[in-house]
Amino acid sequence: MAKYGYTGAKTHTQGVGVDPSQRSVAMPSEAKGEALKRLSYIEGHLSGVRKMLEEDQYCVDVLKQTYAVRRAIEKMESLLLTGHLHTCVVEGIKEGREEQVLGELRDLYGLANR
Repeated sequence: MAKYGYTGAKTHTQGVGVDPSQRSVAMPSEAKGEALKRLSYIEGHLSGVRKMLEEDQYCVDVLKQTYAVRRAIEKMESLLLTGHLHTCVVEGIKEGREEQVLGELRDLYGLANR
């Protein structure tokens, strides 16, 4: 798993995503490629779920596939968060933006626990 991230999350203090020109650390191409690959897998899997519903497949079989999609999204989120913690958070603290970094992490924690 790649260990990279980006600062595209909403910030606690700003309420909007970080302007790409303001980022101190961009998502490296390796991590971006891995995230895009996972998204393609998720999109394909969702198309399969749609087809199963359209074809009136057995509900339990459809639900099993939706659980697989959820796990795939969680894996992608883990990849992005791990990268963010190893790059953007470290750089933000070094640059003296502790409050902003902590605010972003609080926001992410809140979103994850809704």
